[in-house]
Amino acid sequence: MKALLSKVRAFAREEDGVALTEYLILLGLLVGGVVGTVIAAGNNLEGAWSTWGTFWTQTQYTPTPTTPPAGG
Repeated sequence: MKALLSKVRAFAREEDGVALTEYLILLGLLVGGVVGTVIAAGNNLEGAWSTWGTFWTQTQYTPTPTTPPAGG
């Protein structure tokens, strides 16, 4: 246990270890924010996605017939 504790202390004293720890904390906050946003807006996103999908499946494209030019 003492060996692990001494390694953690040595890692914390190094500048690279501190910078890496800061980046990992920022990454964790960003991932948590994204997950929280998706969970909070999940119902609205589900409704919007369903509406958009229904629009494309119910809309049928009917091309307009073209007539040849007169006198040609």
